[in-house]
Amino acid sequence: MLVGTVDTGELGRVEDKVRVVIAEDSVLLREGLTRLLTDRGHDVVAGVGDAVGLIKAVDELASQGAAPDVVVADVRMPPTHTDEGVRAAVQLRRDHPEVGVLVLSQYVEEQYATELIAGSSRGVGYLLKDRVADVREFVDAVVRVAEGGTALDPEVVAQLLGRSRKQHVLANLTPREREVLGLMAEGRTNSAVAKQLVVSDGAVEKHVSNIFLKLGLAPSDGDHRRVLAVLTYLNS
Repeated sequence: MLVGTVDTGELGRVEDKVRVVIAEDSVLLREGLTRLLTDRGHDVVAGVGDAVGLIKAVDELASQGAAPDVVVADVRMPPTHTDEGVRAAVQLRRDHPEVGVLVLSQYVEEQYATELIAGSSRGVGYLLKDRVADVREFVDAVVRVAEGGTALDPEVVAQLLGRSRKQHVLANLTPREREVLGLMAEGRTNSAVAKQLVVSDGAVEKHVSNIFLKLGLAPSDGDHRRVLAVLTYLNS
């Protein structure tokens, strides 16, 4: 289960309303996502079928002082169905950093995932489309990204952390610390990690502190070290 780095409260409740733009070329899926979100009380302010329409919609809303809280976009969209969606997502993160971006993909696209999360650590998500089947997890992820948190699919995290050419970065971590880092990268809170590993919150806090120390992440009021721990690994 995906658990957020921003505490949105108990799963299953109606979250604070967020404004969403959906970019998906499949009309059926786009309408389905719209229904899932509106049924939970959220506001889908635009739905488009390609990357050009996505950029235009967000630009226009922002110019009116009504930028969405989050964009939900497919990685592959017309005309070539390769990387238009993620390219648009990266551009939006640059042009509208206040807008969260959650991309959906049929498969783990390692290059795209790395590119998406290689900038600011706030308001970003990468989920496999299978996650949409769990409505609570999906809606929670949308809200979490809208509020500046992260939502990384466990399978995405597993592949990114498993890159053989990056293993030297984690050489100083113990097996348990690597396990904790993987769960952190999924967006889990310390209490959620403790529950998953069946250990105390204090034990997890100690592991997290050791991870930050070994990865050279000094305390900072402005940085989200939980995400930077993963980014430090990816960018080393």
